[in-house]
Amino acid sequence: MKQDNKFNMLSFTGKMKILHLSWIAFFITFVVWFNHAPLLGSIAKSLDISMAQVKTLLILNVALTIPARIIIGMLTDKFGPRLTYSFLLFAGSLPCFWFAFATDFTQLAMARLLLGFVGAGFVIGIRMVSEWFPANELGIAEGIYGGWGNFGSAAAAIAMPTLALFFGGENGWRYAVAMSGLICLAFSVIWYFNVSDSPKGSTYFKSKKMGGLEVTSKGDFFFLLLMKLPMYIALGLVGWKLSPHGVALISNTMTTVLYVIFAAILIYDCVSSYRVNKDIFHTPVPEIQRYQFKQVAAVNILYFTTFGSELAVVSMLPLFFADLFKLDMVHAGLVGSLFAFMNLVARPSGGWLSDRFGRKKTLMFVIAGLAMGYCAMSMITNAWPLFLAVLVVIACSFCVQAGCGAVFAVVPLIKRRLTGQIAGMTGAYGNTGGVFFLTVLSLVDYSTFFIVIAATAILGIIAILFMNEPRGHMVEINEDGSVELIKVG
Repeated sequence: MKQDNKFNMLSFTGKMKILHLSWIAFFITFVVWFNHAPLLGSIAKSLDISMAQVKTLLILNVALTIPARIIIGMLTDKFGPRLTYSFLLFAGSLPCFWFAFATDFTQLAMARLLLGFVGAGFVIGIRMVSEWFPANELGIAEGIYGGWGNFGSAAAAIAMPTLALFFGGENGWRYAVAMSGLICLAFSVIWYFNVSDSPKGSTYFKSKKMGGLEVTSKGDFFFLLLMKLPMYIALGLVGWKLSPHGVALISNTMTTVLYVIFAAILIYDCVSSYRVNKDIFHTPVPEIQRYQFKQVAAVNILYFTTFGSELAVVSMLPLFFADLFKLDMVHAGLVGSLFAFMNLVARPSGGWLSDRFGRKKTLMFVIAGLAMGYCAMSMITNAWPLFLAVLVVIACSFCVQAGCGAVFAVVPLIKRRLTGQIAGMTGAYGNTGGVFFLTVLSLVDYSTFFIVIAATAILGIIAILFMNEPRGHMVEINEDGSVELIKVG
């Protein structure tokens, strides 16, 4: 890959232009994805919905992102980031408008469920950035992309209540949400006409087959099937939450139908994976072309804890501060946004530390910090000074976001032509974590919720112990049969 321009954040040409446009696209998708969180108080009052229904909206918002990130990862590897991101931004604006002008809880719920697809945009930029930056800059580049893009959730927490107040009246929240949809729609056009999938003269390696992630050994195939289960269990949790045992949005019969559908999709997914990988059962993959699926499994588990907890905490933190410290909508949104605000520096820091000191060491450090941070958050009460509670949230958030950055400093170094799918599966695990943690939140108090997150860090530490530090080169085969070595460490 030719790199004729330096890493200069003030530049808007070459690879830096791609980085800036990528994080802006991601930023917009996160504004749209989280445009409801700081407005939930106003939405609940406007449509007279219960607190249980409010918490259900939080779960629905992350549910479909689980399969969406896998699907979008496949489409990215097959059709390229330029076309895929444009399509997603355009399509994501439509349920945003539906949510903005919904008239009852059912419409809110359906629109919010569909808006889970816009959260899959993250995957596309991971592949795009990996095409434009060399290995020694990839951690910081992916960290900036992820961190500055993720800041969209914090921007939503600040901007949405402000816009709602600007428009005024009981429909102010509707116009604020609709405004974010318009921006999403406009940027779909800007993105399409201003990017290319890879630098001029570089090869965009496409996945050979559609329908499932390729693995390179029989053992890894069965490991892949095992790693699919938590994602479908998370979808089952969503069905349970919608059932009469939850908010009673659907009947027992419909719940059973949903479970059957999820089981059928799982079976189809497994069969598709077999079709993609059946050759490995009679023709071994050459050693030089293999990769270790345990690397994918490790980043999946780590993202479950890091981004999964971020999703849950960003969704509930404004309500947490409003309930505990009796803050109004705007101030609760501002304080709650601090968790996501740290993305601006923490994700790039996690990527930079990974480039500088190694992937495994950085992950071990930040996951340990995450565990301690959530333990500290579990002890926050209304007897605490507000500033002290805020400091604890900021410290915890730094470790969480740095962990996300460190995870995606590894993902593009596993197998280049499968980066979109690997990022998709890893991202889906982040959403699986979000569904799991938000379901826990609907059943327990705030303190127990934070303790549960801290406990999952143990799984992350075990995953790190089984990881290999990326070293040497990964191998890709050009269409003409020639071998290309891509440096990974």
